[in-house]
Amino acid sequence: MQKFILVGAIGISSLLAGCAGGMGAKGTDKAEAVMAPTQGNKASGTVTFVQSGDKLKVFAEISGLTPGLHGFHIHEKGDCSAPDGTSAGGHFNPSGKPHGDPAHADHHAGDLTQLVADANGVARQVSYVEGPTLADGPGNIIGRSVIIHAAPDDYKTQPTGNSGARQACGVIVQK
Repeated sequence: MQKFILVGAIGISSLLAGCAGGMGAKGTDKAEAVMAPTQGNKASGTVTFVQSGDKLKVFAEISGLTPGLHGFHIHEKGDCSAPDGTSAGGHFNPSGKPHGDPAHADHHAGDLTQLVADANGVARQVSYVEGPTLADGPGNIIGRSVIIHAAPDDYKTQPTGNSGARQACGVIVQK
């Protein structure tokens, strides 16, 4: 009986520690962007952000894309009012770094792992990034936007990665 209680107590404390570890400042641990197509495009879906320690977990489920790779970024303004999505501004870059692969040290805070759409034009993926956060501070992404581009991100061309036209835009809101 004591062994069962000890195992249960360890399990509960681990669960609670895991929940607390994912919280951003002031309890913000989740945000979402509902993606709407820009003029003449069909891409739509949802991008969910969950704070996971020092990293941000990014869940994307998007349909209406052409098969293949698509540039995927957080942009500086939470404004999707322009028909082509340009009202979202440039990539979110509070630390002034060059555009680059989010798997390497130097990159914009808004540089995300590009989306991979299957033969049906659907992209479902989970990735983790360092830099953007749901916590208070310069890296906070609440109120900014997410853009999905028409072309792959080459992770080299400054400042955009040569990702092409903006296919969908969504404003990031706290959940």
